[in-house]
Amino acid sequence: MIVLSNPTAIANEINVIHSLLEEGLQLFHIRKPEYSLKEMISFIAQINPEFRPRLVLHSHHELIETFKINRIHFTEETRRRITLEKYKNKEIHLSTSTHSITDFNSLAPEFEYAFLSPVYPSISKADYFPKTDLFESIKDRTNTKTKLIALGGINAENIETPLTNGFDNVALLGTIWNTENPIKNFKSCQRIALSYLQ
Repeated sequence: MIVLSNPTAIANEINVIHSLLEEGLQLFHIRKPEYSLKEMISFIAQINPEFRPRLVLHSHHELIETFKINRIHFTEETRRRITLEKYKNKEIHLSTSTHSITDFNSLAPEFEYAFLSPVYPSISKADYFPKTDLFESIKDRTNTKTKLIALGGINAENIETPLTNGFDNVALLGTIWNTENPIKNFKSCQRIALSYLQ
């Protein structure tokens, strides 16, 4: 299972991140689109170094060498502007975001996994909801090299549906950060997901 950071700073954030990783979170995406390089350095430096193999950088990709992080994520916009050649021999795991199965199917095989969103109305973004039924559209999936990750509005009540309808894994955001009980919510989702992801 994957968790994305809250896009803006929130209270007790680093402690929550440590708790999630200690509870067995597979990958933690650091998505802070407004953070400067200095703010990003400060943020990553607070995370226990033992967890760095499970961190994924969405921005300031140049910091992977400083912090010995080997995972980077490209937004849809940045993916269209980059060439993948420079990453081919660096043992860097690549991921990206997509919003249609057509986009997902056209991804280069270098991408280990990709988000497809939103599968449900977003918990963290107002007025962000599916424009098409993604559960119906993924029946047209042809890309089998890249893992397909459901994102958007996922919680313990609905997590089973993507895992039994063609998605390879799920990513959580709002159900972790828009709540008073992030660890409890994570563990509820994790318990259900593990029965499908074994």
